[in-house]
Amino acid sequence: MAIHLRNWLADHLEISPRRKAEIYRSLLDSVSLGDISYWLQVFFSAGIATLGLVLNSPAVIIGAMLISPLMGGILANGLAFAVGDLVLGTRAIVNLAVSCIAAIAFAVLIIAPIPFKELTPEIAARTQPNALDLFIALFSGALGSIATAKEPKGVVTSIPGVAIAVALMPPLCVVGYGIGIRLSPDVVGIGGFQVARGGALLFLTNLAAITLMSMLVFLALNIGMPEVKSQAIEWHEQDPESQWVQKVLTRLPVTNQLQKIGSLPSRLVVMLLPILLLLIPLNQSFLRLQAELAQKQEDNKLRRLATTLWQRNFANTSTGEPRSYISQLNTAVIEDKLTVQLTVFTSDPYTLDDRQQFREILARQLNCPTDALEIQLIEILTASNELLARLSDDPVVLEPLTPEMPPLSVSQAQVNLLQTVDTALGTMVLPTPAQPLRHEVSTSAITPLTLKIFYLSDRDIDRDAQTLLREDLRNRLNSPMTQVVLERVPTFPTPLTFEFDLSTLSPENQRILNQVGTILQQQPNLSVDIVARAEILENPVINSNRIKAVQTALTKTWQIDERRINSRTGPVLRQGERPTVLLKLNLRP
Repeated sequence: MAIHLRNWLADHLEISPRRKAEIYRSLLDSVSLGDISYWLQVFFSAGIATLGLVLNSPAVIIGAMLISPLMGGILANGLAFAVGDLVLGTRAIVNLAVSCIAAIAFAVLIIAPIPFKELTPEIAARTQPNALDLFIALFSGALGSIATAKEPKGVVTSIPGVAIAVALMPPLCVVGYGIGIRLSPDVVGIGGFQVARGGALLFLTNLAAITLMSMLVFLALNIGMPEVKSQAIEWHEQDPESQWVQKVLTRLPVTNQLQKIGSLPSRLVVMLLPILLLLIPLNQSFLRLQAELAQKQEDNKLRRLATTLWQRNFANTSTGEPRSYISQLNTAVIEDKLTVQLTVFTSDPYTLDDRQQFREILARQLNCPTDALEIQLIEILTASNELLARLSDDPVVLEPLTPEMPPLSVSQAQVNLLQTVDTALGTMVLPTPAQPLRHEVSTSAITPLTLKIFYLSDRDIDRDAQTLLREDLRNRLNSPMTQVVLERVPTFPTPLTFEFDLSTLSPENQRILNQVGTILQQQPNLSVDIVARAEILENPVINSNRIKAVQTALTKTWQIDERRINSRTGPVLRQGERPTVLLKLNLRP
C-alpha cells in the first residue's frame, strides 16, 4: 500500500523512473570534491555575501544566495538518508563540512583587512534565529526537493525563491564575520563570539530542516526504487571518490554497526534528534522576541492613550482654540516608576495643576496609583498663529508677529537648553582627583537628552559616585530620562619607549601620540608635559632629539599649538633601563 501511494505521488508529479535515476546521478555528482567550478562558486558566493553583509546591502546578499552551491550537498544528504546510501551520505557530509570551513575561512580573510567593522542590520538579523526560521527552512526544504525532482519546466522558477528564503551562505559568512571580529583586538563593543554563535545556529537550523524535509520528500517519491538503487551501486563502483570512501568505510569498525541500525525508523530518529535539540535555543529566542514585541505593543498602547487624553483635555483652550500639539512622547520605567515625557509646542504655558490633572487622568485610565506615574512636560513656547499653521491641513497665512509675542526659534530653543545645562553643571563638583573639562549635549527621537561629560583624572570615578552624580544632574535638569555619560581623559597616557640611542618613533609610539593628539584637539583647554629620560650611557643630545620628534608629531600631524606643549629632561635612568618619554595632560591656566 505504501509503495503504491508513493508511486501514485511520483506519477502525478510526472516523475518517471528515468527521472528518478537522473536525480540520483545529479545529486551524486554535486558532492564531488574535484569539481573546480563548485569551489569557485563557494568562494565567490562567500565573498559576495560577506561584502554584502558589511555594506548592509540586501541586493548583494540575494545575489550571493542565488549562486551558492550548498543546496546540492544538503539535498544529497537527504537522499542518502532516504535510501540508506552510506557512501553517498558520507560524501555529502564531507563535502558540506569542507565547504563550510572554506566559506568561513574566506569570510575571515575578507573581514581582517577591512578597517570598518560595524554590526550592520543585515548581520544582526542573522544572529538571533528563532523557531520561525526552522519552519521557514522546513517549507523551503520541501519545495526545494520537489523542484529538484521535477522535470525542468515552469516550476524551475521556484529554485531561486528557495535559495533566497533559506539563505545558506549568509549565515556562514556571519560566522566568519564574528570570528574576524574576535581576532581583531582593536574592535570593541561587538561580541564576536555571540555573532558567530548566532550565525552558526541559523545555518545548522537550515541544514537540519532541509535535510529532514528532503529525506521525507524523496521517500514519498520513492526515489530509492530497486532499479535506481542498482544503478547507484554501479555508479559508486565507477566513481573514484565513491571507491575511496568505500575503502575507508570498510576499514572502520563503526561501519558494520551503522549498517545494522540503518533501518528507515533509525534514520528518521537520527534526523529528528538534531531538530529537537535545535528547538531548545530557537524556542528561547522566539520567547524573547515575543516578549519584546509584547513590550513594544504595550508602549505603543500607552503612547496612543496618553496622546488621546492630551488632545481631548489639554490641546485646546476653553474656547476651543488650538493651544498645543505634541511634538514627541516617550515612555520609560525608572526605579519602578512609569515616566511619561511629553515635548509640546504651546502658545500658553501649562501650570502645575494642569500637569497634576493630566497625571491623575492618565493614572486612572491605566488603573495604577498616581504615585507610580511620573509626568515630565517639556514646553516650547510659540505664537498662536504659528501653532494654527502646524495643526491645520490647509495653508495658513501668518500675520506679522507683534514684538510682544515673538516666536521661539530653533536656535533660541537650543540656547535655552544649553543655558539650562550650563547652570546645572555650574556648581557641580567632581570627586578628587577628577577635574571637569567640557560637556556635549545631544538629542534624538529615541533619547530626548544625552549629556556627555569629559573629565581629567588618573583613574575612573567610583561607580557609586557616578550613580550619585547622574541622579544629581537629572534632578537639577528636572529630566529623569536624561542619559548622563561620564568619560575619563587619562592624566598620564601610556609612556613612549625608545631603543638605545635612537629617537625614531615606533608604530606603537605613533599610535599613542595619535590618541594624545586626538584628545588635545577635542579638549582645547588641555596642555601636555613631555619629560624625556635617557639611559646613563646614551648620547647626551638624545633627549632633545626625542622631545623634538614628539613635538613634531603633535604640531605637524595634529596641528597642536606649540604653546600647549611643555618639555623638559627628566632624571637619568640606570644602565639597562628602557629609555622613555613620559606624557602628562594638564588643565591650562
